[in-house]
Amino acid sequence: MKFLRLSFAVAALAAFFTPARAADSTATLVLDATKPGPVINKNIYGQFSEHLGRCIYEGLWVGEDSKIPNTKGYRNDVIAALKELQVPVLRWPGGCFADEYHWRDGIGPRASRPAMINTHWGGVVENNHFGTHEFLDFCELMGIEPYVCVNVGSGTVQEEMEWIEYMTSDADSPLTRLRKQNGRAQPWKVHYVAVGNESWGCGGNMTAQFYADNYRRYNTFVKNYGANRIQRIAGGPSDFNYEWTETLMKSAAKQMNGLSLHYYTLPTGVWSAKGSATEFGEDQYIATLSRTLKMEELVTKHSAIMDKYDPQKKVGLVVDEWGTWYDKTPGSHDGFLEQQNTLRDALVAALNLHIFQAHADRVTMANIAQFINVLQAMILTDKETMILTPTYHVFEMFKPHQGATSLPIALTSPDYALGENKIPAVSASASRDAAGKIHISFANTDPNKPTTVACTLTGVTAKSVTGRVLTATAMNAHNTFAAPHTIEPAAFTGAKLENGSLSVTLPAKSVVMLELN
Repeated sequence: MKFLRLSFAVAALAAFFTPARAADSTATLVLDATKPGPVINKNIYGQFSEHLGRCIYEGLWVGEDSKIPNTKGYRNDVIAALKELQVPVLRWPGGCFADEYHWRDGIGPRASRPAMINTHWGGVVENNHFGTHEFLDFCELMGIEPYVCVNVGSGTVQEEMEWIEYMTSDADSPLTRLRKQNGRAQPWKVHYVAVGNESWGCGGNMTAQFYADNYRRYNTFVKNYGANRIQRIAGGPSDFNYEWTETLMKSAAKQMNGLSLHYYTLPTGVWSAKGSATEFGEDQYIATLSRTLKMEELVTKHSAIMDKYDPQKKVGLVVDEWGTWYDKTPGSHDGFLEQQNTLRDALVAALNLHIFQAHADRVTMANIAQFINVLQAMILTDKETMILTPTYHVFEMFKPHQGATSLPIALTSPDYALGENKIPAVSASASRDAAGKIHISFANTDPNKPTTVACTLTGVTAKSVTGRVLTATAMNAHNTFAAPHTIEPAAFTGAKLENGSLSVTLPAKSVVMLELN
């Protein structure tokens, strides 16, 4: 078996090493804590909230008069669940919705706010009761950094400029007086602004050069007021559109702090028949994991283009839409993108987070789509009831990686194969937190058998190991409102630490997080 030594924490990915023989059920991992890598930006664990289906309304916002227990209109159960996740950053108001959203419609007394048709998502009426104040107050309540996407597709430069001033200026101006009239005396802190969304598609069907020129123009009027300093994120490519990245970096790299990337995982790879979220066999299980591992190729190749124009890595790669996308839940609204969330999704989450951490020198933010009731959600609600998904549990288990220093690992793995599909069975990532504790996360993609990982630890003085595991008997195991605890983390006893060596037996189709003490 061969393995590749890397300079930072890395997932075990097909593009990174030569896999072991299929018959070999043992993986090896070498961790060198004496050669720390870059810091894992906590914003890699970011979330995304769009005015889409029941993400905002009922998912997060129910209003102060709702019978559902709430604080200032925000669901108390959702507040508690999200606080447990330590969400670092939240993207809003879209998504495709952002490029038809006009911020002035969402301020002032709610009863007098004009309604609009949400043409992208179901043609439903949007009452604009959740607007700038509601979003930014929620972020402030939760200690979350807001990430605001401005309207380039159907908006104007003036509209964008005035919105930034309304949110962040402390000067005495008509816009700040309007903000105060609407109940907010002090400006908010808004450190992340996206200049448009998917401008190659729903955000305007622009060419790369046309958007690059517009980005430079719009960016000019994203002003810094007072002590507020804004990181500008340019609208980047969809999946394999490397020409878009080339054009944007060549034309506007010096004017941006980040470049976005969008990639969704479909079991079939066919948008018209994506596949079921819960009714699938092993063929679609491995196809989903195989396709999600394409994220490694995307991050690597887009990063290489960025390196040409930004060798000092001043521009971050911001993967602000990612996750699984299945056929809608039967019986749900056509435009609401509701789907269940299974153990398969938990593995998808772990694999992608490992990839982002492996590229911590370039990936500065990622925002899974979306945080409540839409696509690969953390939380599902049904009126007054709420459940947590397997993906939520992975984000919660991986919290110690947020803001920690990545540690280099060298990993070999047996294959997990079915038919023509073949992927590494094991993925892993390691980090050291501010308190000096080392955490190693694993994913075993093989749904049929456990894999033992023999770990060699250099520069580690741990005396004990503890851990948690997320797994289930069935690959499509998921939580329902009738059975909300079908799949959730449990204590892990499959790790043994002896004489500086660590042995870990990963159950089939599992995610494991270890802490070395």
